[in-house]
Amino acid sequence: MKSWRKAVVGTQATVGEAIAAIESGSIQIALVLDDQNRLLGVVTDGDVRRGLLRGIPLAGLATDIMSRAPVSAPAALPREDRLQLMRQKSIKQLPLVDEGGHLVLVETLDELLEPRHYPNPVLIMAGGLGERLGALTREVPKPMLNVGGRPLLETIVRNVVQQGFGNIFISVNYKAETIKDYFADGTAFGANIQYIHETERLGTAGALGLFPTPPALPMIVTNGDILTTIDYRALLEFHHGTPAEATMAVREHKVHVPYGVVSTSEGFLDAIREKPTESWFVSAGIYVIGSSVFRHVAPGVSVDMPTVLERVIAGEGRVAVYPIREYWLDIGRLEDFEQAHAEFHEVFP
Repeated sequence: MKSWRKAVVGTQATVGEAIAAIESGSIQIALVLDDQNRLLGVVTDGDVRRGLLRGIPLAGLATDIMSRAPVSAPAALPREDRLQLMRQKSIKQLPLVDEGGHLVLVETLDELLEPRHYPNPVLIMAGGLGERLGALTREVPKPMLNVGGRPLLETIVRNVVQQGFGNIFISVNYKAETIKDYFADGTAFGANIQYIHETERLGTAGALGLFPTPPALPMIVTNGDILTTIDYRALLEFHHGTPAEATMAVREHKVHVPYGVVSTSEGFLDAIREKPTESWFVSAGIYVIGSSVFRHVAPGVSVDMPTVLERVIAGEGRVAVYPIREYWLDIGRLEDFEQAHAEFHEVFP
């Protein structure tokens, strides 16, 4: 994916600085963002030339010449729809934004026409029992449950491969042969699939300790029971743009309290918040793990990912946080499984 970060300028950038951003970046435009990372406009070479003809000096503000209504698209828009939009609008760059208008990445026509292949490994954790789903997982491991006409794990694998990641590891334990027989070496899915076999359940991160040597490149790790349209390429680029050893994808989780919440002080009423909604960021079960993280996982010892990341922080390492706003569903309960069935064909047409 072409680097677009060098093409970013702020609201106080000059026309000269916008020109420098266009020339130093690789996407042939400058992106004007506010201090909240929201996309305000873009500056093209044509905008610069038209501005100079209007008498705007190089020391003038780039906001005076930018296109204030650039074509953009939701970050969750499927690849085929992105390509169609760019062809319809005759553009070569497409900023992708989240629901709040914050810039996530910039897609280019060249990249869409020539999909990039990433050598970074992807580890899919598929060894869990799925006990909360009861009888559904007595004969079939949870990642192999049929959702939308095919195994959940197949949807994850196909999404990963479609985005250019073909070096896949699947950690297996419960009914491992069901998974291995279905995917084999991955050739039928356009991937090279290898298996990390947990002889006993090792938690959500224990499989990291079974790698003979840590991968040289950052590895994407995802739970095998998640339906999502997350762009793994954007996640990986975000990680590369930080000094962090690992990156955790998070989701906003809201809880509505159906009562008046009372605040007190020394036995007296201070305030009443009527039916408030509280929100927190929670782990989305998707990570980018650098090679240095592997030293925090002992071979054959059960450990969960939160504990591993806490060890990174305790060792004065850094863990970045990547908020995702794309579709995301953790299929841990029967009601989640039913929701996945109801939404699948709308989310994955």
